[in-house]
Amino acid sequence: MKSILKFSLSVLIILLFLGCKQEPKSLNSEQENRKKIEMVTNYGTMIIELYNETPLHRDNFTNLVNNNAYDSLLFHRVINEFMIQGGDPDSRKAQPNDELGNGAVPYVVNAEFNKDLFHKKGALAAARDGNPKRASSGMQFYIVQGKVSNDSLLTIAETRINGWLAEYYFKKDPINKPLVNSLEKAMENENSKQYTLLNDSITKMAKDYGNFERYTIPESHRQAYKTIGGTPHLDQNYTVFGEVIKGLEVLDSIASVPTVTSDRPAVDVRIHSVRSLQ
Repeated sequence: MKSILKFSLSVLIILLFLGCKQEPKSLNSEQENRKKIEMVTNYGTMIIELYNETPLHRDNFTNLVNNNAYDSLLFHRVINEFMIQGGDPDSRKAQPNDELGNGAVPYVVNAEFNKDLFHKKGALAAARDGNPKRASSGMQFYIVQGKVSNDSLLTIAETRINGWLAEYYFKKDPINKPLVNSLEKAMENENSKQYTLLNDSITKMAKDYGNFERYTIPESHRQAYKTIGGTPHLDQNYTVFGEVIKGLEVLDSIASVPTVTSDRPAVDVRIHSVRSLQ
């Protein structure tokens, strides 16, 4: 009887120990308490999560939202199976034939590249110009629609990614500083002809540049691109800082609208309001 009692007590202690060990696992700290944003458009509502892994972009976007900066703006550039772009402050009162896409706030946001964040369908990313530091527009953004890829297309995308990375690291190389300074000066002076000439020269020279770590699309990303789709060739060159967690059908509806010059929708696609849900 005593031996049975000892055995029962031993089993009870083991079970209690295991029970204490089997607590629910907490989320990665970067994924906890992600800020949620509601974006209401004339095509429906999307709920967007902002990544804690990109705090500069998260806080900048949140500040703009809290100050109603995006209310009444347009999605001024729409390309089916690629992305929808908005955030140009000039689009609020734009007329049908107005050229859009150049409006901005008077600052940029430093790039925040993270190898875990990628351009899957629904990804929220920052637009930018061709500045050598790849800094983001302070206001303009895009949401990825993209399309499903196969392994061959992902290999091509990987080549494009590394081509852009080669160009970036070529520009960072101190030996090429005089050329990059000239490029930046042409940009500051809005000398588009000189900028294009210099940028084309850099692109050609960078093709043979190899002093950087080449990027390989992770297998988990490849699986996402082969199932839900996205735009893989933009990875590690444009900052991804959030994703649509509800309302992907709204994204698809906007992406499929007819467009005219400069990929502007023929009929305005308007953001009625954007607000923080937390």
